[in-house]
Amino acid sequence: MLTGLSMIGGYVLCAFSFSLQNGSYGNAIDIFTLDHTGHIQIHKENYLKRPKIHKTINNAEEIGRLLEVEADIVSFSARVFAPALAYGDAKTSPASIFGIDVEKEPQTSRITQKVQQGEYFSASMNADGFYSAMIGQGLANTLKMNVGDELVLISQGADGSIANDIYVVSAIVGNKTSHDRQGVYLPLAAAQEFLSLGNDVHEVVIVVDHRDDARGIARTLQDKMPDVTVSPWQVVEATFFKTMEADQEGNYFTMAIIIFIVFIGVLNTVLMSVLERTREFGVLRAIGSRPINIVQMVFLETMLLALISIGIGMVLSLPLILWFTEVGFLLAEPIDAGGVAFQHLRGEFSAFVFFAPMALILSFAAVVSIPPGLRAARVLPRDALGAH
Repeated sequence: MLTGLSMIGGYVLCAFSFSLQNGSYGNAIDIFTLDHTGHIQIHKENYLKRPKIHKTINNAEEIGRLLEVEADIVSFSARVFAPALAYGDAKTSPASIFGIDVEKEPQTSRITQKVQQGEYFSASMNADGFYSAMIGQGLANTLKMNVGDELVLISQGADGSIANDIYVVSAIVGNKTSHDRQGVYLPLAAAQEFLSLGNDVHEVVIVVDHRDDARGIARTLQDKMPDVTVSPWQVVEATFFKTMEADQEGNYFTMAIIIFIVFIGVLNTVLMSVLERTREFGVLRAIGSRPINIVQMVFLETMLLALISIGIGMVLSLPLILWFTEVGFLLAEPIDAGGVAFQHLRGEFSAFVFFAPMALILSFAAVVSIPPGLRAARVLPRDALGAH
């Protein structure tokens, strides 16, 4: 009975720990990639390392048609970027221009969730002939601007001309720590016109069904589009990826401690079970049972008990992990990620979460059954029958 309870408890503990670790890792990546990076990015040549306004993708429509037929791609959006000088009523500030597809960008990033004041803009001009712009919280504070104010931008066009225009602030996005705190979001067509880019873009960002498939899909797309550079998020944000890998390695140490505790618990209960039945093994030896038969009996008994315990543990952990994945824990204080507040810690519901503990428990059962089995096989009938 104790052996079964130990294995059940070990399975539930391992399953919940795997769900927590993988869920936390996955949530952190989703928060980061869906903020602005996406899972895959397409650029011209080495734009990712050395961005220049003239390094543009001039066949964005063709790339879009190719991406639309890819089953693993959830959404994609084109973008343009440029540095600029922003003017308010009395102050100026350096700014970064982000030209985004008004309709596709909300399906690729959390841009609409980052709107703190005002409303998400449209791609068309207002009645006065001005395009709308959304500005970062840092830029709004520097220029002391609010929704409805006019913003003047000056930059350099791709053809070498001086770009300048007036926009009306429709929203303030993010906060003081967002990556786009000094940013100015413009509708894609407005940004292309402002920078004299025509229909060219600097980047196409892609979101796929599952972040872990990004590398494979990127390789496939690269083969189909040799004239551009296709990079998964692990390359785009290499520093973040290495940090997450280092953090996950630290979590492996914690998991190793948990697994060791489970292993010791299972070993102890199996050994105690054998010690309590010393007389029974003595009787078996006295009537002629071979030592190998006793070892096999202990092994098969332990493995059968492990399978039953895994079944019970899976039934018990299934609703727990499902609740943890869908609802999760509410943190005392929200965590800010690029201007989007997250307050729930959730786990992962996957085959790995359930089958990895199963493999561990079966392996533990197989290993820990050997020492007690050998001990039972070596017992002398005279000593065993005299044991209390």
